[in-house]
Amino acid sequence: MMRSSATPGGTLALDSEGLAQAVLRDRTVTAWLALARADDLRVITSAATLVEVVHPRINRPALDWTLSRLIVEPVTEPIARHAAALLTDAGLHGHKYAIDAMLSATALAAPGPVTILTSDPEDLAALFGSRATVIKI
Repeated sequence: MMRSSATPGGTLALDSEGLAQAVLRDRTVTAWLALARADDLRVITSAATLVEVVHPRINRPALDWTLSRLIVEPVTEPIARHAAALLTDAGLHGHKYAIDAMLSATALAAPGPVTILTSDPEDLAALFGSRATVIKI
């Protein structure tokens, strides 16, 4: 029997630490990813997050494999404008929080409910408000 192409029931978003831990096959993040697959959730990150996660010592084959298992959403002009609005609403400055804001805007544009795995729950909670669940990893 073919599986239905039903719309996923929500979105799990990874910030740079969530993505880095997925690359390292961290047990907590791996469990979240398995739960997302079982619940037919979209797993996403922002293209901007890749800038933050790539460094000389990262295992590139593991990163490529991990990225093949999720959706890397582009940073479009509407996403950038929404990110800027999120920063303004939170009273934050783009220089320090730009990538978090782009990830937040990307996640908020995805089908809800939205859950984000992050090492910076305070920063992302300020950007998301009550529109997403923020989980510290």
